[in-house]
Amino acid sequence: MASTVFYSSINPSTTLFSRTHLPVEFFHSMQCSYGFRGQENGQTRRMTKAKATISEAPPAASLAATEIDSRLAAARKKLRVLVAGGGIGGLVFALAAKRKGFEVLVFEKDLSAIRGEGQYRGPIQIQSNALAALEAIDLEVADELMKAGCITGDRINGLVDGVSGNWYVKFDTFTPAAERGLPVTRVISRMTLQEILANALGEDIIMNESNVINFKDDGDKVTVILENGQRYEGDLLIGADGIWSQVRKNLFGPKEATYSGYTCYTGIADYVPADIETVGYRVFLGHKQYFVSSDVGAGKMQWYAFHKEPPGGEDGPTGKKERLLQIFEGWCDNVIDLLLATDEDAILRRDIYDRAPTFTWGRGRVTLLGDSVHAMQPNLGQGGCMAIEDSYQLALELDKAWEQSIKSGSPIDIPSTLKSYENARRLRVAIIHGLARMAAIMASTYKAYLGVGLGPLSFLTKFRIPHPGRVGGRIFINLAMPLMLSWVLGGNGSNLEGRTLSCRLSDKANDQLRRWFEDDDALERAITGGWWLLPLGNADGALRPIYLSKDEKQSCIIGNITHTNSAGVSIALTSPQVSEMHARISCKGGAFFLMDLRSKHGTWITDNEGKRYRVPPNFPARIRPSDIIEFGSDRKVAFRVKVMKDSQKVAEKGEAKLVQPVS
Repeated sequence: MASTVFYSSINPSTTLFSRTHLPVEFFHSMQCSYGFRGQENGQTRRMTKAKATISEAPPAASLAATEIDSRLAAARKKLRVLVAGGGIGGLVFALAAKRKGFEVLVFEKDLSAIRGEGQYRGPIQIQSNALAALEAIDLEVADELMKAGCITGDRINGLVDGVSGNWYVKFDTFTPAAERGLPVTRVISRMTLQEILANALGEDIIMNESNVINFKDDGDKVTVILENGQRYEGDLLIGADGIWSQVRKNLFGPKEATYSGYTCYTGIADYVPADIETVGYRVFLGHKQYFVSSDVGAGKMQWYAFHKEPPGGEDGPTGKKERLLQIFEGWCDNVIDLLLATDEDAILRRDIYDRAPTFTWGRGRVTLLGDSVHAMQPNLGQGGCMAIEDSYQLALELDKAWEQSIKSGSPIDIPSTLKSYENARRLRVAIIHGLARMAAIMASTYKAYLGVGLGPLSFLTKFRIPHPGRVGGRIFINLAMPLMLSWVLGGNGSNLEGRTLSCRLSDKANDQLRRWFEDDDALERAITGGWWLLPLGNADGALRPIYLSKDEKQSCIIGNITHTNSAGVSIALTSPQVSEMHARISCKGGAFFLMDLRSKHGTWITDNEGKRYRVPPNFPARIRPSDIIEFGSDRKVAFRVKVMKDSQKVAEKGEAKLVQPVS
């Protein structure tokens, strides 16, 4: 693949890693320029003045500082950091260590494949806490990453009912970031992220096609052993080789990962929902299954479908897509539309595993980072973020230990330094790991109505009695979620060295965001797509799609003949159940209303919760996306309300491919 062009293996003719990749002056220049980039003009002038003041300090003090810095820079040449794994954690840590002035070498068995899933692995969510850590590590790299990413934290995100599509709980991921001066959550392609990190590291630091299978720690140094028999020596080894880590296995012996109980299908669709400007991502809740969708930019949506079943399952001859349409049959249009828009070849399946964090992360001169020690379920989007936080903390602890060792004149105590890193990270990682597991339980045990999942008592669902767990859960989540998001997304942003607490001008939310959080109706009215009535059960093709204009002066008149003298659009539907002047549909304030004009057989609406009722004559009834409208009582003239960003798809694909069947 193309990404392999950016990397070259270091000549392994010697067993020692003795290259010096950074000049002695690198560390000092990094400190000066880091705080300078991205600042406003006023701050830039103040920093320039401060720098001039330092240069005018007494010669004795300058000499002492220079002497210490020179000893520090010289000593750093001698510290060799080996990293097993070129995933997100391994590359970010290598970058952080390099920026601190350490020599680094990364071993990766197949960097181009990104853990074996290639280009279809898709985007990854990088939340505010991880973006802030990246800014502290390398501001230019963080800038490049954020420019390449798609912001989702500036819109509505949250939980919805999988069948109706109604909002259950909305998440505010913007405020926790803005209040703390942190970047807003983004999603970015893994391939793009990998390329940005690799380019920043340099081709001589990453050894591709180099699989670490073992290591030896003799107390003074660590030697890694590759699959091809080659050996490389360093001062410490960081195992960042993922959930199936060989470094972990050699440290603590073989131990199986924990199966979550769910298999996960994932895909990327060339699809733009009508509410793309207002909604970033949604989690659709269900019983023993759930579905996640997210905007990833460039006219694409990424989705994950989770289904409770034993591990190791295989799909039948009809393929993954057909099975998913069966599993999620009857779910809301948001889910079905994404499945229909995804090509079979773009759908991947994998069983979800995690690893419970342990009290001990390493031994001697070896420690673990990211998924190798605390692989998480993807429900919070914090797996990669925790690896980035790990990387910042580990590089910081190594840097502090080196400074202390130079000032004291004693050798650096690497085992104690690694323990300090582990102690700093252990509690936060364990809590977020537990929250990820809890989120999976909540998402898959959700029950909208009494009777769901009760077998013989499932008939109770037709009475639409809200499940007690649904009611209690909403109260608890509304109280706990703001606190949880504040702590998770806030991270340790205020304690990140080398990063100013400031928001980016590009990280702005819509002025109506607060209103959308509080008012579902305002959120629906903000939808900018085209409104259509798409025929249902249209076997003979007699019914055609009907476009609804948002022009408040242009009503749509429905009848069995064309009314040429009426203001607006006249639609003739040939059916004995449709009256001459049957109904009128009009728009007001971004919402559509249906009025029955005293028709003989009536006009009926079935809402997204399955409730069917007759529209009172001469009384405007609000219609919403996914509602089913029937003109007449025999259900032969029926339409589904559909809102689409790209109305051309109606003509290109036909309405049959844009709506799910309704029994």
